[in-house]
Amino acid sequence: MGRGVLLTSNLPQLQNLIKRDPVAYQEEFLQQWNHYNSVRQIFQTNPDEEAQHFRELVTFIAQVAQCYPKQTKDFPSQLSSLLLQSYGTLSPDTRKTLVQNLVMLRNKDVITSIELLKSLFPLLPRTTSSPLRSFIRKTILSDIRTANIRTKNHKLNRAVQTMLFGMVERGMEAEVVGDKGKAKANSGNGHEGEEAMWAIVLTKELWKKGIWNDAKTVSIVALGCQHPVVKVQSASVHFFLGADEDDEDSDDDEDTPDVRSLHHRREINKKTRSGDKKLQKRLNHLKSKQKKKSNLIPTNFPAIQLLNDPQTFAEKLYDILNRYDKRFSLDHKILIMQLLSRVMGSHKLCVLGFYTYIMKYLTYHQLRIPAILVALAQSVHDFTPPDALLPTVTKIAQEFVHPGVGSEVIAAGINAIREICRRQPWAMEEDLLGDLIEYRKSRDKAVTAAARGLLQLFRDVNPGLLKRRERGKEASMGLTKGVKPFGHGKEAAVDIEGLSLLEDHLKQLRTEEGIEDGVFDEDDEGAWEGWDVNSDSDESSDGWIEVESDGDNLVVSDSEDEDGSKKRKGKQNETEGDVDVKMGEEKESTEDATTRISTLATTKILTPADFAMLNDLRLKAVTEAVEKGGGSATKRKLATLEANRKILAQHGTEETFISENDILGPKKKAKADYAERIASIEKGREGREKFGSLKGKKNKATPSSSTNKEKTRNKPIMMIIASGAVRGKKKASLRQKQRKLRAHIDKSKKSHH
Repeated sequence: MGRGVLLTSNLPQLQNLIKRDPVAYQEEFLQQWNHYNSVRQIFQTNPDEEAQHFRELVTFIAQVAQCYPKQTKDFPSQLSSLLLQSYGTLSPDTRKTLVQNLVMLRNKDVITSIELLKSLFPLLPRTTSSPLRSFIRKTILSDIRTANIRTKNHKLNRAVQTMLFGMVERGMEAEVVGDKGKAKANSGNGHEGEEAMWAIVLTKELWKKGIWNDAKTVSIVALGCQHPVVKVQSASVHFFLGADEDDEDSDDDEDTPDVRSLHHRREINKKTRSGDKKLQKRLNHLKSKQKKKSNLIPTNFPAIQLLNDPQTFAEKLYDILNRYDKRFSLDHKILIMQLLSRVMGSHKLCVLGFYTYIMKYLTYHQLRIPAILVALAQSVHDFTPPDALLPTVTKIAQEFVHPGVGSEVIAAGINAIREICRRQPWAMEEDLLGDLIEYRKSRDKAVTAAARGLLQLFRDVNPGLLKRRERGKEASMGLTKGVKPFGHGKEAAVDIEGLSLLEDHLKQLRTEEGIEDGVFDEDDEGAWEGWDVNSDSDESSDGWIEVESDGDNLVVSDSEDEDGSKKRKGKQNETEGDVDVKMGEEKESTEDATTRISTLATTKILTPADFAMLNDLRLKAVTEAVEKGGGSATKRKLATLEANRKILAQHGTEETFISENDILGPKKKAKADYAERIASIEKGREGREKFGSLKGKKNKATPSSSTNKEKTRNKPIMMIIASGAVRGKKKASLRQKQRKLRAHIDKSKKSHH
């Protein structure tokens, strides 16, 4: 007992001894455990009394809980219930201590991740302390990330996703208030939707880090898009639109310093060990940052593609947009329009009420009209009924394309109609198309470009709607040859465009490496791994045995006369066949590689690298054709290939969404006023000395300042006389002068020889 009384006032020492020998100090621990239970009962009735001592006891027991699992089996549940039930009455220090000890118990494997997360999730919307909230958030994210490092922990993921889904679902029955008028002023004061907001934030963070990328994660955020609280709905919509990720990436790019400038600064400045260490530290930080950015796991599919029931989701979005139109602000309504249009365009859905709803916003004086036109164009696809689109196209033409508005408005209207007709060309009338195309004679560059783009679109997809003189040479020839317009049945594809170029390129590589045609190399053989190939054995899997026929050419006929007539025609067919083969060889030798039908797709499995090479070869071939004097069609084809290559380099897929710049078209640069010209002049003077010379840094190959010898040449004579070098010469002794003279004579003799 004496030893226990001695250690009662020194809990850190007792904690150290218990970790070394738990069995020997079990009696002292039980005394502290009983003392903790009595203090806990007092603390529950009066949290302000003995709060400091209670925190010390809780920390002590959490440190040694793994040594006595039977005695402390109820300890984690006691901490959790105390946090959840009495959170409002606890002091900030006590809350922080309890949360930290729960995390410690998880790190010591006393409790599981699910038990810890069940205690931490309800605390996020309730806590008002920013450091504690940040600590809880980082703990949740790191615990889930650690559990999914090697393999997916499906049990934990399902449990956490169920908790997040419940957090969002609990507030779904509330009334939609909106963010307009008084509701917007009172939106910052209330705490409604905090629980759902934290669920959406955590889900977005886990998706962004690549920890979760399944359909259940998307369903949590999809439920948030239908939440009655506007801020929860806005955060969920931004997840699908991907606006947050672009902003964060741009911020990271601005903060990243230039490695070349760091090295150059180190060469110019004074050389010190501390400077070298700082430079190396910065370079290591940049390398780790770039490594983290490269190690980010990209999602296989966009979130919109993983929606469980996109048609129901789109209908619910439209129902929210139509029912609560007067309660939402314009910015929030445009957000919902953009998401709805992207879902409709990606999954080829038909929500016909959306086109009736959006017509009231199709006026040129409407705020943010380019974003509304983008949403309208993105919602159109080739399965959209033309009858539903024709009123909207007519409304755009009546409101935007007439002499009473500015040229920017006309260009935006024609571009919007072009984007709609690009996806559904039958949403256009012949008379309206003729009127719109006449604007190609306008003096404004943007209007002319928009009208020509519309004309070229219909020359490609449906030249029958154009007048004869506006169709162009290729479209007219296509109509005479019977080329069917958009939407009609097409002939079956027999080849991939440009595949013969890839075949010739691979054949050339094989000849350079000395490999015969038809022989697979290691890469080709590796491409067949995992595929079922027919075996070379004569016996098949069903037990049938293949039997060779007696004759090579077995002819079965119904009568002897028919057989005889075929034999008589045999020699004639042989001579005609030889002539055809010779003519075919001559024709094949003169045939162009771009028009030849290739058989590469039937003999080789094309990989993504092959398709990338195919695009490069097509671009190279079209570029050479343009340089040799190709026509306008070849130039348009080159522009299309270059645009597709740029899109693939930026987004990785050709299915990208249009932007407001596609609707507005090329903008005419306005004339700068006096203030803008002065600002431009001042910007050009930055980093330039006022009456500085061009010598030194600017005219040299390697930037450096002038030497001391160069500086002394331009100094006044009085400064030179007063310098230390001149005064040292005057004070030199006779012996020093003799040494300098002898050294000068020796040096001059060596230079002459």
